[in-house]
Amino acid sequence: MELEESQNKVEEIHEKLASLTGSRVKVRANMGRSRVVEREGTVVQTHGSLFVVEVDERRGRKARQSYQYVDVLTGTVVLSDPDSGTALFDVQESEN
Repeated sequence: MELEESQNKVEEIHEKLASLTGSRVKVRANMGRSRVVEREGTVVQTHGSLFVVEVDERRGRKARQSYQYVDVLTGTVVLSDPDSGTALFDVQESEN
């Protein structure tokens, strides 16, 4: 049943991100080894297992970053509103 709940949450994340296509978000991604990247960008595409954010780079350049919905579910990637800073997804750790 835990697997089914996780699948449902991933589908909810996918649906919400699909509705946010074209919206600005702040992305905070844990890249491992104490490396955390924070950027702002626009959700440009959603696919079956991942979504794409066009992030702002230095000197006005743009880059595309892709993330998996599972990363949002596990908290590896945190998406928030760039203006208010409130998290877009309330992901709570499950107790083992």
